[in-house]
Amino acid sequence: MTTDPWSTTTSLRADFAVPGTDRWFEDYTVGDVREYGSITLSEQEIVDFARTYDPQRIHTDPEWAATGPFSGLIASGIQTIGVFMRLYADHYLTQCGSLASPGVDEVRWTKPVRPGDELRLRVETLETRLSRSKPDRGLVVSRCELLNQDGEVVLSQSVMNLVAVRPND
Repeated sequence: MTTDPWSTTTSLRADFAVPGTDRWFEDYTVGDVREYGSITLSEQEIVDFARTYDPQRIHTDPEWAATGPFSGLIASGIQTIGVFMRLYADHYLTQCGSLASPGVDEVRWTKPVRPGDELRLRVETLETRLSRSKPDRGLVVSRCELLNQDGEVVLSQSVMNLVAVRPND
């Protein structure tokens, strides 16, 4: 059983008070934790992705993978990041104020993703700070985890985003 490090320190929030089409820097609050999802990967999706972008036998050959180090086919870590990004962009990022990302830190694949796994996103806003040199934007730092249907973390990372401040009308 995996212990949830957030179970006693933070509480899950409802979605943002504003939709992503009207979300700005000011709408991100340190300490907020939200969950979104889900996306389920099929064996065919895993194999097709890997054949194109990560052609290793643990991702492309179910028969070989059954005897390999993970005792079965697993998704590419890069594909797992792609699933994360889809959920993150659809639900957490602002559609009007997202400017760019200066980077991602501490990417970890903590459990393999297997065919049929149902993945959901958990995001905690860790830091928000206005830019001193460009006052029309701020930095939002988030701790992001992708969890499987059993609540096990399969991907964790710290993500930074530049977000525009709400314009004066």
